[in-house]
Amino acid sequence: MATNGVRALTALSDPTRRAIFEALPQAPRAVGELAALTGVSSSAVSQHLRVLREARLVLMRPDGNRRLYSLDPRGLSDARDYLDQFWPSALAAYAAALHTARAEGPGDPS
Repeated sequence: MATNGVRALTALSDPTRRAIFEALPQAPRAVGELAALTGVSSSAVSQHLRVLREARLVLMRPDGNRRLYSLDPRGLSDARDYLDQFWPSALAAYAAALHTARAEGPGDPS
């Protein structure tokens, strides 16, 4: 079973979902507005929003006869927590590469 962080990153791997997600920090938006911004049908946007909601990246709230979507900080936290586990080894690998480069001295310019 995928962790919530992996689910969030997987949801954002689709370019259209990522475009929808990136349109939400400015203000909550309705499906029609997101469709106009992304150039896809309202039906397609609704399907993408369902995936983003399941990944806890988007919240929906009713507003009269329409639904407004905004970012859900839980999914962002999930993705960050998932990626944070790799920082210690990434930083150690960077430090080792830097140490090796300094020990070898300047490279041959040819």
